Amino acid sequence: MRNKNTEKSCKYIFVTGGVLSGVGKGITAASIGAILKAKGYKVSIQKCDPYLNVDAGLLNPVEHGECFVTHDGKETDLDLGHYERFLDFETSQYSSVLSGALYQELIEKERSGGFHGKTVQMVPHFTNLVQEKIEKASEGSEVHIVEIGGTVGDYEGLSFIEAIRLFANRVGRENCLYVHVVYVPWINTSKELKTKPAQNALKDLRGFGIIPDVVVCRTERPAPRVICEKIAAFSGIDKEAVLNLPDIESVYDVPFNVLKSGVLEILNRFVGTNTEPDMARWKEFSRLRGKKWAKTVRVGLVAKYVGNDDAYICVTEALKAAAAWEKVNVEIEWINAEDATAEDFAKVDGLVVPGGFGVRGVEGKIKAAEYALETGKPYLGLCLGMQCAVIAAARRGGLGEAGSEEFGASREAGNDVIYIMEGQKGKESTGGTMRLGDYPAELREGSRVAEVYGAAKVVERHRHRYEVNQRFLPEIEKGGLAIAGTSPDGKLVEFVEAPGCKFFVATQAHPEFRSRPLEVHPLFREFVKSLK
Repeated sequence: MRNKNTEKSCKYIFVTGGVLSGVGKGITAASIGAILKAKGYKVSIQKCDPYLNVDAGLLNPVEHGECFVTHDGKETDLDLGHYERFLDFETSQYSSVLSGALYQELIEKERSGGFHGKTVQMVPHFTNLVQEKIEKASEGSEVHIVEIGGTVGDYEGLSFIEAIRLFANRVGRENCLYVHVVYVPWINTSKELKTKPAQNALKDLRGFGIIPDVVVCRTERPAPRVICEKIAAFSGIDKEAVLNLPDIESVYDVPFNVLKSGVLEILNRFVGTNTEPDMARWKEFSRLRGKKWAKTVRVGLVAKYVGNDDAYICVTEALKAAAAWEKVNVEIEWINAEDATAEDFAKVDGLVVPGGFGVRGVEGKIKAAEYALETGKPYLGLCLGMQCAVIAAARRGGLGEAGSEEFGASREAGNDVIYIMEGQKGKESTGGTMRLGDYPAELREGSRVAEVYGAAKVVERHRHRYEVNQRFLPEIEKGGLAIAGTSPDGKLVEFVEAPGCKFFVATQAHPEFRSRPLEVHPLFREFVKSLK
């Protein structure tokens, strides 16, 4: 650990991307953060996105991946999940900034007279607000990393580039490190890597007033050093600061690739210390995850976005990490919830039903829970996965038409086993209005859930507006489920379990958001353990 007497003002690292989107800015930023944290620094991280959305709550998971939720209830894109997994810290509402929210704030201030009649402009008003958000998110940190979404040159992102250029004037250029991630494509017909797109991307960035301190060249295969030197020569950048990060099998090995690339010396000069990062725990996880074990477990993920890893990335990453520490291989079998059958469920060792919205595929998810209750197959239900389990149990308990208000059930029909929470009616299509973020739960003494957590009280993240109707507890319990945890006032059901099954646990929360590769959430670890 470094000497605390050498502490200086906060340092800022800005990560931008060129050539194309999805080039790996988020993983690069998170990997740099993991290295700095392993050096003993207090690191925070933030995503600035140029989308005109106010938050990520209404973005399509097919296009943008899962909606991640921070502990304080902000709906964000999946990059914040990467940040939390790599840095093992909790992001907040300040860790995600979208253009829509900034415009909304500026317009509300203007409408209320906050600008005293001045003309409101992109520069300085919008760019100043971006800088204020960056400073707010960095409070209490020694190094703050900011990823700028999109690609340099996009019209909607220009104001963010200008904001981070101006930020150097605010805190001092010596306290800012600019990292530009570019793609170097392989042209199969000519069998060569082409650097021209990267050169043009760097020229664009220079045109906006930023000369990067580090250039990361992303390639599909390791690039000869001459490629990096060519980019340096044509871009006016020190050749030692142009690094190659080729594709690798696991994103969790990226920090090691970053270290091998030579970035550590640059980071050491920037932060002013030469301490070696302690990556021992990361190395152990990498070793376990990369090993071929004697036992393989098959997990059926019953979902409607079949085959879209990003739509359920926190769930799949939690399962893979749990398997690594339990020393088993894991194969995740995608089961289409729209046409799922008992034969599909029988082929796997355990079933996971993740969260979601909308009626599509719900009956298949209910069938999965019913199959697990009847056969004893291990089951883990997350958010909607718990609601489907409760519906399945109520149907088994004699209420054949049991359902959810979200999908047409009603109090008048006497079948609203899942009903909308108090205060949520009329908000079904409104973003940012659900029960979001951390909420406590009290676990029933002697329950399997309490045993798994090793605690009587827990806190988990939520994202829902429908809840279990406890008026139907007799039918639910008759169908094989028991209430294992509730909100402190007992009004909301937080956990259910099937006492007669090897492992059948479902929660209204999203425990996947709090699982880490180095500290796997206990529900996922116990689920995988039950499959061995």
